[in-house]
Amino acid sequence: MQAFRKAVEAGDLDAAAALLAQDVVFTSPVVFKPYTGKPVTAAILRAVADVFEDFRYVRELADASGRDHALVFTARVGDREIEGCDFIHVGDDGLIDRLTVMVRPLSGAQALAAAMGARFERIAREAQEHPA
Repeated sequence: MQAFRKAVEAGDLDAAAALLAQDVVFTSPVVFKPYTGKPVTAAILRAVADVFEDFRYVRELADASGRDHALVFTARVGDREIEGCDFIHVGDDGLIDRLTVMVRPLSGAQALAAAMGARFERIAREAQEHPA
């Protein structure tokens, strides 16, 4: 999804959040239970932008219908290199209704989990303060 990719690459997280459906389901690479809703997903995106260093998308794949996309990325969390993929599904209204992130290797996922865990209270507070 070009619009999401361009917004993230530009650091325009408000534009990225504007592409999310109100009932978007976000599946984290490090948490079992998915998060539901635009406010919490937008807050997570903002926190991840703070955690990832040297983030860049390196490849984009899409199905023929244009509703399923995979954005492959590289980043760093501290001294850990990460490879990952954002799996995006777009609903009938053109908004992102599912966003699943996967990362590797395990040491990178662990570094990401620790960094995001340290921001969890801020993420929850931001989601409540900005209900979209």
